[in-house]
Amino acid sequence: MGIGVLAVVVAPCAQAGDWIAVDIGHTLEAPGAISARGRSEFEFNRDLARVLVHTLRARGMRAELVNADGRIDSLQARPRAAQGARLLLSIHHDSVNAFELRPWEWEGRMLDYNDAFAGHSLFVSRDNPQTAQSILCARVIGARLQRMGFEPTHKNGRRRAYVDFEHAVHYFDGLAVLRHATMPAVLFEAGVLKNRDEELLLRDPARQARMADGIATALAACLDHGLPADDEAAADRPDAVDARPVEGRRGG
Repeated sequence: MGIGVLAVVVAPCAQAGDWIAVDIGHTLEAPGAISARGRSEFEFNRDLARVLVHTLRARGMRAELVNADGRIDSLQARPRAAQGARLLLSIHHDSVNAFELRPWEWEGRMLDYNDAFAGHSLFVSRDNPQTAQSILCARVIGARLQRMGFEPTHKNGRRRAYVDFEHAVHYFDGLAVLRHATMPAVLFEAGVLKNRDEELLLRDPARQARMADGIATALAACLDHGLPADDEAAADRPDAVDARPVEGRRGG
C-alpha cells in the first residue's frame, strides 16, 4: 500500500476506550541504548513522549503517559497500564548492532557511534488481537511523517520482515509490549541515537514538536476515520481466513 493509505474510509473506531496511551520505553534502572554522546535512550523516549501527549491533548484528544516516572515493574505491566485505551504507542529510539559501532571520544569519555544509519521505523505484532488496526495506524504514521520530510530507516529490514516497505513498518511478533496489549499497539523508533548528527536532531525541541504534530495528525486520521485495508484485516488472529504475512506484497 502506498501513501494513499491516508485516503482512509470514514468509519468510527470501534474501540471501548476514548484515550491514547503513550508508553515511555525503558526505565531508569534499565535505560536502554546509550547515544553517541552518552545520553540514555530512556531520556530521549521520555522527552518525545511528553511532547506527544501535550500535542494530542492540544488537539482535543485524551492522552496519558505509561511509565511516566520510569519505574514500571515489567514489560507486561505496560499494556496492563494501558487497559481500556484506543491505542498503545510505545516510544523508543533506535541503536545499531555492537559490531557496527566505532569508538570515539566525546568530552573526555570513550563512547561509540555509527553514522551510517538514520531515520524512524515502526513495528507491530501479529500476536496482538488488533493487528489490523495496528498495521493501519503504523502505516498512517509512517506516511504522514514522510510527507512532512522525515526519512525512515530500512536497517531493521535486515532482521525484521516488512509489513510495508515504503513506510518502514515491520513485524516484531514476540515483542511483549505489543503482543500482550489487548488494544491496537505500535512501537515507534523515532531515530538512530548512535548517529552523531541525528542524535542532535532528536534532542531539538522544535523537531520533537514537529514530529509529535505529525504523529498526532496520523493518529486522529487512523482512529477516527480509518478502516483497515484487506491485507491489514487479514492479519488479525486467530480468526483470520488468510493470515499470511503481507511483506511479500510490499517488496520486502
